[in-house]
Order: sequence, then structure tokens, then C-alpha cells
Amino acid sequence: MKRLLFAAIFCMCAFGASSVYEFTLNSIDGHAAPLAAYKGKVLLLVNVASKCGFTPQYTALEALHEKYKDQGLVVMGFPANNFMGQEPGSNEEIKDFCSRTYSVKFPMYAKISVKGDDKAALYHYLTDPATNPSFGGEIKWNFTKFLVSRDGKILARFEPAVKPDSPEVIGAIEKALK
Repeated sequence: MKRLLFAAIFCMCAFGASSVYEFTLNSIDGHAAPLAAYKGKVLLLVNVASKCGFTPQYTALEALHEKYKDQGLVVMGFPANNFMGQEPGSNEEIKDFCSRTYSVKFPMYAKISVKGDDKAALYHYLTDPATNPSFGGEIKWNFTKFLVSRDGKILARFEPAVKPDSPEVIGAIEKALK
């Protein structure tokens, strides 16, 4: 019951939001990390997992971050264990894996839920068809990507099979950075 009440409160908060900048989550180190700190940047929000067939996308995500960060792109990783237990580790283990295996330097957040009763408020906002009619709908798997404009509005959604370095994603990022 507490879980449902918790989810309902977060859901109500998400529906009142007008941009991603209104959300604060914990960093992978456990500190409050408001997305408002990135106002004016183009964001690529990705639900990630360490033991998924799409996990090698970390390489392309880090390359995007490095290539476009000086132009205003910030890639953000949100570890989630919603799909077949593919993100079982602690935040410390996830951070170690990402830095050791993929040299990830882009911001990583604490493990969250991206679907179900305990879905994080940010993901309620991203996936709700009422607040996001063009790109809403439940997250189907790890490595779903949301491109967010400098003013915090959702510009595009890319499903997991769409690689971060695909012409579709790069074209959308470059257009958003102009």
C-alpha cells in the first residue's frame, strides 16, 4: 500500500511538470542532482543496464558526450533493473563497471525504476501520453533514449535498437544543438 501511495504522489508531481528541469534525482554517488543544473543544455536521457545485449551502447553514448559536450550536449544514464534483472548491482558496482569497462564520464544517476508501481517521477513524465503525446508510452527495454531540448521539452524518443551513433540520433542531436 505504501508503495502505491508513493507512486501516486510521484505521479501527481510528474503530471504537473512542464519540463524535465523540474525533477531532482540522486546521482550515482547518492547526492541530490537536480536536472535544473543543466538548463540551457540539450540532454540525452537513457535508461541503462550493465548486463544487457545493448550494454555496448555505452561506448557510443560516451563518444557522443565527448564529441558534443562543448556544444551543449549532456548524456545522462539512469540505471534500471526493470528488465530481466539486467541491472542487479548496487550504485557503487554500477559506477565501477561503467567507468572501468566503458570509461563513462557522463553523469550517471542512482538506480531507479522506469516502469511499474515504483516508476520514478521523471519517467512518469517522459512516458505519460497525456504529458508527452508525441513520444509517450511505456519503456519497453533498456537503452531507450529521450532527446530533450535546451528548454526542457522532449524532442525525440529512440528505442533501444536505435544506436546512439546512428544517423537518426546524430541528426536529431545536431539539429537540437543549433
